[in-house]
Amino acid sequence: MAWYEKIIGDLSAKKQWREYRRRVHDLPEPYRQAAAALERYLLNLGPTNDTDSLIRMVTDLADLLEQGAADRTPVRDLVGTDPVVFAEEFMANYGDGSWIGRERARLTRAIDEAARTRR
Repeated sequence: MAWYEKIIGDLSAKKQWREYRRRVHDLPEPYRQAAAALERYLLNLGPTNDTDSLIRMVTDLADLLEQGAADRTPVRDLVGTDPVVFAEEFMANYGDGSWIGRERARLTRAIDEAARTRR
């Protein structure tokens, strides 16, 4: 790691993020609009503590939407009738490092412990 990366962080992730943003910007409508909506959801509920998973997830999203645009696949055919289900299933491929995932795991552990406790 270079000395400047110790101060400002890993530059490769920033380069990959900028590349992803450029790819999304170059998408035709309605794919760009779908990318913006999915990105907002994924960034708010996706793997927030793992930069590599986050970069991989958005890169795969750009791949999917670019391929859909190239094939002229309608956005509804790409994400299905329920975009929340699509986003949740898409996000599940990249770990569960989000705050909501941690809270779900914490709730499950707490209920498991409560169920094991005897009166």
